[in-house]
Amino acid sequence: MLDNLEKVLQIDSRFSKAYHLRGILYHGMGRHRSAIKELSTALTLDASSIECLYLRASCHHAIGEYKAAIKDYDDVLDLELDSMDKFVLQCLAFYQKEIALYTASKANLEFSQFNIDDDVDPLFKEYWCKRLHPKNVAEKVYRQPPLRISLRSGRLNKQDFKFTKHQTSLLLAADSIGKKIQYNCRGFLPNQRQYRMAGLAAIEIAQKVSKAWRFLRNPKNSAKLVRRRDKHNMSVNRGGYCSTSTLSAGSPTSSPSEERVSSGISLSWQDVYNIAVKWRQISEPCDPVVWVNKLSEEFNSGFGSHTPLLLGQAKIVRYYPYYLRTLEAAKTIMLDLKYVNNAEDRAIFLTDIEKLKKIEVASSCSDLYNVVGETYWVATRCDSIAFQGRRLEGTRITTQNVGKTGFDFAIRTPCTPSRWEEYQEEMTAAWEVQFRFLLLLVGRWFFS
Repeated sequence: MLDNLEKVLQIDSRFSKAYHLRGILYHGMGRHRSAIKELSTALTLDASSIECLYLRASCHHAIGEYKAAIKDYDDVLDLELDSMDKFVLQCLAFYQKEIALYTASKANLEFSQFNIDDDVDPLFKEYWCKRLHPKNVAEKVYRQPPLRISLRSGRLNKQDFKFTKHQTSLLLAADSIGKKIQYNCRGFLPNQRQYRMAGLAAIEIAQKVSKAWRFLRNPKNSAKLVRRRDKHNMSVNRGGYCSTSTLSAGSPTSSPSEERVSSGISLSWQDVYNIAVKWRQISEPCDPVVWVNKLSEEFNSGFGSHTPLLLGQAKIVRYYPYYLRTLEAAKTIMLDLKYVNNAEDRAIFLTDIEKLKKIEVASSCSDLYNVVGETYWVATRCDSIAFQGRRLEGTRITTQNVGKTGFDFAIRTPCTPSRWEEYQEEMTAAWEVQFRFLLLLVGRWFFS
């Protein structure tokens, strides 16, 4: 692709779209400085390109160049718009600017001393995730202070970018581990920045888990923890309210959760996942990555994910490779349960022998739709560890008729408070089983 864009520029060196596309590619590969260079060239040729301005702002934001990021976000907000797509970017620029100001004020703190999920208003996060008009947020949510104040509180100490031998070894290990997150299919660029962040997250998780194991090897500590169950619960506000942050602006103290984990006293599944979440938040700040149970009250109405495999006649390049596997899973569930749910969540029974035969030989989502006759969904099942004999609803496979263009065949996962409570219990039980098993292995090794 880069070679093709170079050929285009050899024909017309002033074709701004080629520089824009090359900037998108570099951004997707985690090469943000290279992306900034390309996007800046594109903007010299077309200064009103909101797409270039927004992407350049997010690149500056990602590498800690907050002054440049805020300037570009402001320029996006000042542009006159001529389409709804551009308006969405303008809305995102509002939210991204606030996040950049927040991060700038924390730039001199340790990684464990600030937390977007606890510090940022839940209503703000809700609107940010849904890309909604920021008017309501601007009126109800406390805004971040201006950049000069943010930079004053987050003024960076002089950075030494000459790595020691141990630091270099750590980064090489992180890069090697991080590469394993790469999907081996079309549509996913090799992103070096994401590799490194994922690798560092994995190493930090391993360190924290190892520390907890060492702590619990001591029989005295283990006995204390049997009596004192960890009461920390990230879903204590299951209605969607965000818990009050334990950090004031610029406070150099860790949260109780961080102190508890760092000391090795205990480690819950949320603690483990939160390490990965924080690294993912930093790896690409223009992606809203937050805990859904810490969104606003609107969370009560549900908040779901949608992964389309087929949209009309379009085969989604990233996810279509899962099409046949997902189709077979849907058929198996339909044959097993002999019913599906329609769009209103009412059961449609499929007990007719002829219908079951048609499901068995179906080779496409349209074949299954023709058997059911309307939009439907089926859900995978997960055998519970927390409650013996209980089966939890997994993810949903949906087929929706979108008219002459075909069908929307997708994987959808609802994220409602009731579902969160179920999986909160399940994940807690599963983590305890794994943790105890590993402790048993460590104990056998230690005392053998």
